[in-house]
Amino acid sequence: MTADWITTIGTAAGSAWLSGINLYATVVTLGVLQRLHLVKLPGGLDILGEWWVIGLAATLYLIEFVADKIPAVDSAWDAVHTFIRVPAGAILAATAFADFDPAVKMAAMILGGGIALSSHGTKAATRLAANTSPEPVSNVALSLTEDVVTFGSTILMVFYPIVMLIIVVIFLIVVIWLAPKIIRALRRLMESRVSRHNVQR
Repeated sequence: MTADWITTIGTAAGSAWLSGINLYATVVTLGVLQRLHLVKLPGGLDILGEWWVIGLAATLYLIEFVADKIPAVDSAWDAVHTFIRVPAGAILAATAFADFDPAVKMAAMILGGGIALSSHGTKAATRLAANTSPEPVSNVALSLTEDVVTFGSTILMVFYPIVMLIIVVIFLIVVIWLAPKIIRALRRLMESRVSRHNVQR
């Protein structure tokens, strides 16, 4: 029973965290692993193994793969996906607890949404800073790194959920510590851009 709890918590937290980074890559990886019977996902997450879910997620992943290599498009894409990745992270977390009491599922949904928001916010802030650079290398490098991290971490999560849970906890601690610094840096960045724009006018 303890092992089931650990697997479910690790998968729920990991899925929510990864959805904030790259939702579609996470869903594709989980879906393919489930479809090939390489893993048995907890709760109701086995629905991700349906071909139509895998196909839809793969299509959207390919669109995102191209979109996030273009700075202006990437920033807009991240802004729109605030309303997609965060709810999706909450849903994935709650779905992992589908076999548990409704109160547990509700708690998982709330926590999952918070975890997804933290990873999405960190990703979006980092990419926004990179997108202001005139050279394309940093943006492309970040995009490819995110893909590798998402695919690799999703595989790690399903086989070693406790490790994934530890990673998520460490990430949240670091984010709480860094959040004020990131906000100040973004504020200075925006003020700098406004000042340059006013000078040019």
